[in-house]
Amino acid sequence: MPYTILKSDDDHSTATSERKAQCALAVMAKAPRPGKVKTRLSPPLTLAQSAALNVCFLKDTTENIATVAAQGAAAGLISYTPVGDESLFEGILPPSFALIAQRGDAFGERLLAAAEDILACGYGAVCLIDSDSPTVPAAAFEQAVAELAKPGDRVVLGPSHDGGYYLIGLKKAHPEPFERITWSTSTVCEETCERVKGAGLELVLLPTWYDVDDGATLAILGLELLEDTPPAFTSIPGYAASHTREFLRDLRSADDLAAQQTIAAELEEPVR
Repeated sequence: MPYTILKSDDDHSTATSERKAQCALAVMAKAPRPGKVKTRLSPPLTLAQSAALNVCFLKDTTENIATVAAQGAAAGLISYTPVGDESLFEGILPPSFALIAQRGDAFGERLLAAAEDILACGYGAVCLIDSDSPTVPAAAFEQAVAELAKPGDRVVLGPSHDGGYYLIGLKKAHPEPFERITWSTSTVCEETCERVKGAGLELVLLPTWYDVDDGATLAILGLELLEDTPPAFTSIPGYAASHTREFLRDLRSADDLAAQQTIAAELEEPVR
């Protein structure tokens, strides 16, 4: 069955009371087309393997979120691009998920627009979540939902080990966290914290985690899921990510990943 497509300008009056009490946990995702997703993982993977791994990431992340949402205080969404590729998500997402299209050009514009559009659908808060971190602990999502349910305004941020972030949560679509940010650099999280504090907003930090976007971080993922060796910079157990684990296990059986795992030492020390 096709997923529900949300639009910010639709009449949401019948859903407003329920959504007002929920935090939308929205994964920012591209439709999983080979050659269009996770291209920085090729090499060491082929483009087809990178796309297949992206599907595993989506399955694990959304199943994790669906478990959190089942507690009643959250709802799972995909903020997707491009428009027209909605069918590519069929069979990947839990049936409870809905889709909402991204808009905007620059990355910061798209993040702000996603927050605006999702809040306009009636949700009481929104967390924008990357699609590259399949082992983020459910406890981190639960903490974000709980913090945003408290009275008062605040921004919740999940720092990534590389200096970015895997989650940003808001109760209002404040533009400041998305302005004057040097995207795709190791200072994104630091700059975002500065913008939040400069706007006079309370800032809540979640546990540090990591995103998988190159050979080095793929090696860290392999160690976590195949060797039960969590990254040194993490403080709580990660999500089991069964789809990704199985993919990596099959990949290892076909091609030794030992060379990739030696690269993991490059990220042993946390970014400061």
